[in-house]
Amino acid sequence: MSTTTRRKRRGDTPPPSTGSGETEILRGFLDYLRAAIAAKVEGAPEPQVRTAAVPSGTNLLGLLQHLTFVERSMFLGDNIIDWQATFQAAPADSVADVVARYRDAVERANEILDGCTDLGAPVPRRRPGRPAPSLRWALTHMIEETGRHAGHADILRELIDGTTGR
Repeated sequence: MSTTTRRKRRGDTPPPSTGSGETEILRGFLDYLRAAIAAKVEGAPEPQVRTAAVPSGTNLLGLLQHLTFVERSMFLGDNIIDWQATFQAAPADSVADVVARYRDAVERANEILDGCTDLGAPVPRRRPGRPAPSLRWALTHMIEETGRHAGHADILRELIDGTTGR
C-alpha cells in the first residue's frame, strides 16, 4: 500500500481502566482484547476476510473462529480434537455468524467466570479425567492467546482494506 493511499482509521481505544484487584485487572484486559478482535473482524469484506494473506494460511475470519474454540475449551470444557481445523470457518458461515458465535462463547465464558472468586482455584470445567488449570493461569493464557491473535488480526485487516486502530 503506498503512503499516499488514504487509510481507514478506527478510534484507538486505550487499555481499560479496571479495579485495583487482580481479578478485575485480568478480566478487564481479557474483555478489552476480546472486544478489539471482534471489532477487527466485524465488517471485514468477503472474500478477503477468509483469504489467506500469509503462507501459513492464516486468515482474519479463521482467527476469530479459532478463538471461539479456545474460549469454549478453556472455560466451557469443550474437547477439541483438531486444533488446526479450528482456524477455518465453514464456507457457509458469514462474518456476522462467526462474530455472533464468538460473542456467545465469550458471554457464556463470562457467566462461568462470574461465579469464580478464587484465582488459585481450578477453572470449573466439565472435562473429566483432565486437570483444570487455575483460574489465574486460564485468564493469563487467554490474555496471551487473544492478544497474540488480535495482533495478527490488526495486520490482516490492514492488508485487506487499510483499516487500522482498535
